[in-house]
Amino acid sequence: MIKKEKEITTQKTLFQQALNFAKTPIIIALFVTPIRYSLELLGLPENVIFIIGLLWLTIGFSIYWGIILHNKRKSILLLLLSLIIYSPISRFPVALAWWIDTKWELGTHYGLYFNNFGEALLNHVVYGSLIQIIPGFLLGAITLAGMRNRKVLTMKKKL
Repeated sequence: MIKKEKEITTQKTLFQQALNFAKTPIIIALFVTPIRYSLELLGLPENVIFIIGLLWLTIGFSIYWGIILHNKRKSILLLLLSLIIYSPISRFPVALAWWIDTKWELGTHYGLYFNNFGEALLNHVVYGSLIQIIPGFLLGAITLAGMRNRKVLTMKKKL
């Protein structure tokens, strides 16, 4: 019984830690889509605004999390939980941009592909999250492994 209570407390703590890691990226992500949307409305070419996107932001934060989590317990789980919390929330403005674009027929790439808001929400939030979580997790895990390996090599040099 005590072991189960401890596991529940540990899981809650892991979730809270992951939520804390995801807070800042979520706030930044809520601004990225409107900025990109505005730049597209201003007529900037796609190759200029391509770099401003949620995937790049996710990759950057995944690498950052890999660096700061390398010496924490259950770091790989924290990385995954942080991405699972961050990604769907960061995708809601994209679905909202679809709605705005189709409602007022503005002609950006956000208004393409879907027939109704339900489709857009499902695809942007669920599928779009997977597009962020998978490469983010892979690069974050590679960064974690690299940081741990670097630590081991440094320790061996000292001996």
